[in-house]
Amino acid sequence: MERVAGAIWPRLWGFRYPAVGVGLFLALWWAGSLRYGAFILPSPRETCAALWRLILTGAVGKAALITAGRALGGFAVAALLGSGIGILAGLRPALAQTLKPVTAMLLGIPPIAWIVLAMLWFGTTGLTPVFTVVVTALPIVFAVAVEGARTRDRGLEDMARAFATPPLMLFLDVRLPHLLSYLFPGWVTALALSWKVAVMAELLASADGIGANMALARVNLDTADALAWIIVLLIMLLAVELLVLEPLQRRMEPWRNGAASA
Repeated sequence: MERVAGAIWPRLWGFRYPAVGVGLFLALWWAGSLRYGAFILPSPRETCAALWRLILTGAVGKAALITAGRALGGFAVAALLGSGIGILAGLRPALAQTLKPVTAMLLGIPPIAWIVLAMLWFGTTGLTPVFTVVVTALPIVFAVAVEGARTRDRGLEDMARAFATPPLMLFLDVRLPHLLSYLFPGWVTALALSWKVAVMAELLASADGIGANMALARVNLDTADALAWIIVLLIMLLAVELLVLEPLQRRMEPWRNGAASA
């Protein structure tokens, strides 16, 4: 029993500062609700009550699955294309220079502009949020992939070639760890942006999903429901990052865990 308590206590103690931050945020939220009223800023209790009501009606599960499919689907396409083309461009400077103005153009166009174009091209179908997520997240992943491939350690690669390292082993053991140190932060940034863009596109051009339900809450002047949907979105984003991306990063970057322990 003492051994279990000794293993759990350090982990709980490590959450003391995040707990203080969350407590301070909730206190400020509650004070704002008391100051401005439930119509402007519902209290945490009122928001949780609205969230529970939406869960019981089944609206949360259905909308969450729809939005998650669009956001994660668009992100997957952007991550695969952006990473692959970016790594290739980083290894081929001529290709990187050729695609540089295209990337700058894509990065400079705001997501709302893509949503307008997608509405004209695809209407109010599910393709509108998916397309918007892809064109918004792809240049971010491409940029970090290019930088990762461009800054690789050529001296280490030359040494590996001197020992007749097979090409596959050269990529997996020499190039990939360096690339992942750039790709994972880019993927996390693109993933967070994918949720925001998907919800924005649904709010403006969809009849289902979290964004559409937030638009309905706006029409009904129901601030508690709007905040409840924001909480659902945050929970989904944290779940994907903590349950998918972080375990994947620990598995694919074991050297980083060793460095942190040291």
